[in-house]
Amino acid sequence: MRILIANDDGYLAPGLAALVKACEGLGELDVVAPEQNASGTSNSLTLNRPLTVHTASNGFLYVNGTPSDCVHLALTGVLPNRPDLVVSGINNGANMGDDTLYSGTVAAAMEGYLFGIPAIAFSQVDKGWQHLDAAARTARDVIERVLPSLRERPGPWLLNINIPNRDDAPRLPRVVTRLGRRHASEPVIRQVNPRGETIYWIGPAGSAREAGEGTDFFAASQGRVSITPLQVDLTDHAALPDWQRLLVTSA
Repeated sequence: MRILIANDDGYLAPGLAALVKACEGLGELDVVAPEQNASGTSNSLTLNRPLTVHTASNGFLYVNGTPSDCVHLALTGVLPNRPDLVVSGINNGANMGDDTLYSGTVAAAMEGYLFGIPAIAFSQVDKGWQHLDAAARTARDVIERVLPSLRERPGPWLLNINIPNRDDAPRLPRVVTRLGRRHASEPVIRQVNPRGETIYWIGPAGSAREAGEGTDFFAASQGRVSITPLQVDLTDHAALPDWQRLLVTSA
């Protein structure tokens, strides 16, 4: 069994170290992570410059690119062997609802999924790494549960898991959820730099607006571990007939 581990907080992030330690003894481990924090980079690949791969003192490989770059490079030439599972995290903060579209943590796992490899993204609900060891124990238990089925379950799959920052996280109820939705982001933050130029910071994420029972937001608010199966097909299947009539069918 081979496991590829990545993240978006960078190769020095406590969450990555915790996830690597949690995976020890489960198989051969390869770690490929961004050189710097790459949160919010989504599925972007670096195509306008070359990438470099270096080995850190702890043996981790780090790339001067995005989380997707890391997994992509690992799977297309950097690693000598194809992994059986890709895991990403543990992220410093939740990736729920609309966040999954922007998340580098989810993107790293999704890159594995796009290459036909089962993948899991792990995040803590709150920022700050509180009770990270408990989150890591939870992640290990999840991985241990899925490993026996990897060769039996046809096709790749992708899970997005959010773990409350609690010391009893491994004992919390786990629920399979759907993605909730957020309100629009807060307004940009304007500042003036020392040269007198106006600069902008992206505003904070909006609050949850679809957070009812069954959503990842609801599960987290109830102190439960949220497990959301994801897919990549963005097609609006229900709308296909309407667009066919409007734009394709002859009058």
